[in-house]
Amino acid sequence: MDLRMPGLRGARPRRPRRLVAAVAAAVVLAGAGTWTAVASDDTPAVHRADRIMDMGGGVHLDTSYFTSGPDSDRRPAVLLAHGFGGSKDDLRDQAQDLARDGYAVLTWSARGFGRSTGKIGLNDPKAEVADVSKLIDWLAKRPEVQLDKSGDPRVGMAGGSYGGAISLLAAGYDDRVDAIAPAITYWNLADALFPNGVFKKQWAGIFINTGGGCDQFEATLCEMYDRVAEAGKPDAEATTLLADRSPSAVGNRIKVPTLLIQGQTDSLFPLGQADAAAKAIRANGAPVDVDWISGGHDGGDLETSRVQSRVTSWFDRYLKNDKGTDTGPAFRVTRTGGIDSTDGAATLRGATSDTYPGLESGQRAVTLTGSEQTFDNPAGANPPAVSSLPGLGAAGGLSQLSSLGVGLSIDFPGQNARFDSAPVVDDVRITGSPTATVHIKSTSEDAVLFAKVYDVSANGGQQVLPAQLVTPIRVEGAKEGKDVTITLPAIDHEVEQGHRLRLVLASTDLGYASPVAPASYTVSLKGDLEIPTAPGVTTASAGLPAWVWWLPLAGAGLALALLLSGRRRTAAPSAPDPELAEVPLQITDLSKRYAKSSDRYAVRDLSFRVEKGQVLGLLGPNGAGKTTTLRMLMGLIKPDDGEIRVFGHAIRPGAPVLSRVGAFVEGAGFLPHLSGRENLELYWQATGRPAEDAHMDEALEIAGLGDALARAVRTYSQGMRQRLAIAQAMLGLPDLLILDEPTNGLDPPQIREMREVLIRYAEAGRTVIVSSHLLAEVEQTCTHLVVMDRGKLVQAGPVSEIIGSGDTLLVGTTTPVEEPIVEKVAALPGIVTAVRTDDGLLVRLAPDDGSAQRLVVELVRLEVPVESVGPHRRLEDAFLTLIGGSA
Repeated sequence: MDLRMPGLRGARPRRPRRLVAAVAAAVVLAGAGTWTAVASDDTPAVHRADRIMDMGGGVHLDTSYFTSGPDSDRRPAVLLAHGFGGSKDDLRDQAQDLARDGYAVLTWSARGFGRSTGKIGLNDPKAEVADVSKLIDWLAKRPEVQLDKSGDPRVGMAGGSYGGAISLLAAGYDDRVDAIAPAITYWNLADALFPNGVFKKQWAGIFINTGGGCDQFEATLCEMYDRVAEAGKPDAEATTLLADRSPSAVGNRIKVPTLLIQGQTDSLFPLGQADAAAKAIRANGAPVDVDWISGGHDGGDLETSRVQSRVTSWFDRYLKNDKGTDTGPAFRVTRTGGIDSTDGAATLRGATSDTYPGLESGQRAVTLTGSEQTFDNPAGANPPAVSSLPGLGAAGGLSQLSSLGVGLSIDFPGQNARFDSAPVVDDVRITGSPTATVHIKSTSEDAVLFAKVYDVSANGGQQVLPAQLVTPIRVEGAKEGKDVTITLPAIDHEVEQGHRLRLVLASTDLGYASPVAPASYTVSLKGDLEIPTAPGVTTASAGLPAWVWWLPLAGAGLALALLLSGRRRTAAPSAPDPELAEVPLQITDLSKRYAKSSDRYAVRDLSFRVEKGQVLGLLGPNGAGKTTTLRMLMGLIKPDDGEIRVFGHAIRPGAPVLSRVGAFVEGAGFLPHLSGRENLELYWQATGRPAEDAHMDEALEIAGLGDALARAVRTYSQGMRQRLAIAQAMLGLPDLLILDEPTNGLDPPQIREMREVLIRYAEAGRTVIVSSHLLAEVEQTCTHLVVMDRGKLVQAGPVSEIIGSGDTLLVGTTTPVEEPIVEKVAALPGIVTAVRTDDGLLVRLAPDDGSAQRLVVELVRLEVPVESVGPHRRLEDAFLTLIGGSA
């Protein structure tokens, strides 16, 4: 299942447009489909038919139909719906998997997306929802689809985001739908975009742009958006319009088994949306399971493989009527916990309950202290506080950094009130929505505030906003003063013993529209903070497969480094070392334990230095400490001993010198309907730095994207996306560029282009650090190497010195060597292997009794036409020699 809203991430490479157009033309002319077989040696063939279906009124939908096995076998059907900004192509892999599992699967591009025509109606019951009913009509006529009765196929629906909502809506409007599995979606779109009467301007704008602009929407929606965006707040007509197109409008009619999958890192559709859906559907008597995954629209791990497996099990149970199928627990939440034994990285673990706890289970009162406080809403609502960065997806997954204890929120002095608890006496897990009652008074008639609960460290030096979520509230009639009970965002977050909870009410937030007129707000406490603990939810004893979380997130932390360092006070840094002012990186006696009390080290006594103009390769087997070293280098975690200096400045979280560091990590997210240049401009704006400091033209010239910058990113190849991500890391022309696996997913020509990009960047006197598992590519790209094993430095120096002369010889011959002769050479005493090459033989000598002189004698005896003999040692040979058996 594609859980992501494809408008917020890179789409997979698509088939050439000319071929797609040809297929479409054939379909229209034939009135049927072009059948294609997709098979491998160990999987059954999947047949796909592409069809353009007429929905009436001049609207045509581009569809694909997948089946496997004999056409005579009746089977249940599944409709898969794509996310906003995507198309049916995003669902091809899941459709094929379901077809192999015995389903007939139909995918389609919704109105206004892909090659389908019509205006976007945000799942208008008279348009998109009616289209689904016509698709079900078509399925009912297919001879291979199982029927419950004439005209009524056995059918389920699944989809993410926009596709999740249409699954819910179809179940409410068409009683032929038998089971659904909607993911990271909304129950009430009005509540999602206008929470508590406050306009979620950033996300609303992203919807319009991802849809291709206001003109691509139905006229009523375009007019509504223009009106609300100009006013800065929703009106009753706008709220009604969106509510009427939401699943909540037909909530009392959804009576089918429902698997609700919702993201914890989601400021667009937070957990409360799934909670409202679960309560309504369960009240209708239908089975409902709820699964809170790690990721969401704000980034993180979408757990795609696990979720797709659970969706298939759900359909096996309720479409195939396989009562022995395990559909999973009634409630599951993914938690960050435990340590990967190889590098100390956080792991994901599941916590479950036999019943869904809701958002208010196990309430616990936490006393807050603080006197009445007055603060300002600044003129123009500027500068705004920063919680999340809507629309940046994985590239800006601040919510995931918060799960690792890294605080990146910004509240400006004089623009907020705060109330603290005493240190908690034991670890406490918040699972659900905290609530608090406060008294609010304003100099204006209406007040708009943003409530959030921070986890504050024991020493007070770090405050973390769980999942980067806030609750906006509009208080009408605030001039006279009002008591207001605030329901804060639903989260799953553990507060450690000794930490404090801090309730903050701010006057602004980057993602929302605030009143532009200046005003003063006065806030006082009226009761305790009530936190839900969901005592019935227990964490599994064994962790799930480990994932290194920080890699998809480090880009956001570095992008915000300058902004953070300029706005927040941190502990006083050690003085810069003037002798290292021109040295990009020096690491001295660096150590990091897996735990404070542990004697096991992830990194131990590591020291090395990197100079200007170098391209440094960081190598080592799994568990060598590379990841931990880079996390310390970027200020994400603190070392236990030693220090890291970048241009003479000691590294610490939020250090200003981090503005001279750029980072690229695998999986950068881009808005596909925007051009490459527009994506980079949006990213740079999020850093809060002046536009002229981006040096965008220089970075783009180095990346070598040319005219492609003006094209929509959805037309890019994988190689172009990688280079766009490199250009993003190069914005501001950082003096130190850190790249993790920059060639992943590229073919050989694209790898060569990427190599040239890195070399060009370093030639200007800057420095590049590359962590890669492609040793041959490192050998050609890097000038210097650092090899680590078991947390320690094994060797550092120029590539040529490390490769050096080893125990492998290249024997050049005047004519090719026949295979029987190669076998005789391999059987000689003192020879480990002999391999024929285009130029002769590659011979590896035994460490103890191998001799080049004796080899030459034997080659002459065997009448091998020897032309030359010389050392040949690849980086792979040197690497394996240095680390012994660790790999």
